[in-house]
Amino acid sequence: MNPLNWSYRTLSALGALICFGSIAYALYVQHYMFMLPCPLCIFQRIAFGTAGVFFLLAALHNPRGRGFRRLYGVLAALSVLAGAGIAGRHVAIQLMPADEALACSSVGLDYMLETMPMTDVLSTVLKGSGDCAKIDWTFLGFSMPMWTLALYALLLALAVTASIKKH
Repeated sequence: MNPLNWSYRTLSALGALICFGSIAYALYVQHYMFMLPCPLCIFQRIAFGTAGVFFLLAALHNPRGRGFRRLYGVLAALSVLAGAGIAGRHVAIQLMPADEALACSSVGLDYMLETMPMTDVLSTVLKGSGDCAKIDWTFLGFSMPMWTLALYALLLALAVTASIKKH
């Protein structure tokens, strides 16, 4: 069955399922495999959650007109692009040579959120830390941020395809 022939509701529901499934797997890895997320991982989860909410709203609303379909598509796509940017930065940090890897930050995200303005938190997190360079998990030779980047590309395609659907 050709995914391009799937309905708007089906494409949107699939986007939501991928987003929330990604978060569920990340929580499984954190709580049952005992791999703590770095700050970039947490921000990627936020992007998945935000995109998932827009996909879910689109699936539940299932608007007939193109205006709302495009609105949901743009909102989901912006969330996905933000997540892809964060995941791309995470992959770049992981691919740095070991001697250039960033020093481990002793300041946790909780502390930064309590003591710093949000713009400074974002700036600090996106600079990365040694925690972000560490690769604890791979599948088929790709790290988790590499897989999330691939999922973001899939989600972007879903958002665009759904937003231009006529039915």
